[in-house]
Amino acid sequence: MKQDTRQRTHTTPVLKALRGQEWLAGHVVQILETGKESLDRVLLELGGMVAETIMLLEREELAGPDYCPKIPGVYKWAGQPGSVYIGDQKVRVVHPRLRGPHGEIPLPTYGTLRERRAFSDALLAKALRGLSAQKYQETVVEAAQAFGVSATAVSTHLIEATTQKLKTFTERSLKDFTPFAVFLDTIHRGGDAFVVALGIDRAGQKRVLGFWQGATENHDICEELLDDLERRDCCLPARVLFITDGGSGIRKALKARYGKKLLHQRCTIHKDRHIQRHLPTRWRKEAHRRFHIALEQTSYAEAKAMLTDLEGWLRPLNESAADSLREAFEELLTVHRLKVPALLRKTLHTTNPIESMFSTVRACEGNIKRYRGSTMAQRWLAAVCLHCEHGFRTIKGFREIAEVISHIEAEQAAFQKEKAAA
Repeated sequence: MKQDTRQRTHTTPVLKALRGQEWLAGHVVQILETGKESLDRVLLELGGMVAETIMLLEREELAGPDYCPKIPGVYKWAGQPGSVYIGDQKVRVVHPRLRGPHGEIPLPTYGTLRERRAFSDALLAKALRGLSAQKYQETVVEAAQAFGVSATAVSTHLIEATTQKLKTFTERSLKDFTPFAVFLDTIHRGGDAFVVALGIDRAGQKRVLGFWQGATENHDICEELLDDLERRDCCLPARVLFITDGGSGIRKALKARYGKKLLHQRCTIHKDRHIQRHLPTRWRKEAHRRFHIALEQTSYAEAKAMLTDLEGWLRPLNESAADSLREAFEELLTVHRLKVPALLRKTLHTTNPIESMFSTVRACEGNIKRYRGSTMAQRWLAAVCLHCEHGFRTIKGFREIAEVISHIEAEQAAFQKEKAAA
């Protein structure tokens, strides 16, 4: 404690020496009057001073002191106005210059501090949290030395950052990703449909594999997406489990690619809602209860028997509701047939993981009022998908994945024997 106190005591003379007693006293008064806003302004000015000090030290290191130059012909050459990025703001500084026999000698530190990409990434991080370009100038510190924070400047930085994110997202190799399950769903943005693939590997880690843009959700768009994943070395064999909300276009593409080997789990929440929409209000609660109890069963045979009973109960009430259940009968029970343990089954029997990601996409893009072309929509979706990956956690029940894979391989082997025998 005493050592910390001594360090704080020694800091004050240093600040006084940097800018003088009057500068320090004046800002102390401002901080007392306006609080954090003035403190931020002080920190911003100090940041500029530190940057200038670093550049002066570097110039001294390269050229040597005035009385003892290190390299003949290399000498200090005053300074000129410049700017650096401190945090997410552009700040004016005096850029010290250094000259040699062949002209200007650039200072590496100045080049690093002027790197725009770090500034753009900082702005993008704020934008993904709901900050709009028009309101950014109200958010940043209104210090006299801060500039380049107009809506146009911010938009330029965001375009640079999201363009780089799109390039990273669409060109990254998926060779190191061994999929266990893949969620496929569609998000509609700017009048277009984006089919998105979210994968789970054999260690239970999630990754956004890719997306493909189309006018509507159809099997052609889904096929293009699957082809793109394979071009980027993502192996999608028949033993991968696909989870969808039951959209006809995605199902058609999967069946065309994998045929009878397809492992397809329909989202039970979407099917439950679809059944209830067919029924009068007074029967919906009971239909939901029966459906939920059936899917809670561990045994495939028991779950199938209870869904059969549910179908029989629905027939007199509404033929369409019963047909809707019958149409998805086996696909609702894929995780039961594969003997997926209960904890892991909670993740795999719905499209909740990818729907949760879509909620983040909508929240991050809440301030975008209009997508100016396909490129903008893709840039932002890629940036948000990469942003979401930082928050992904290992799925619950991941330790049982190896056991489920063994059941899948056994089922695929049995299918091959039956096919060979036929």
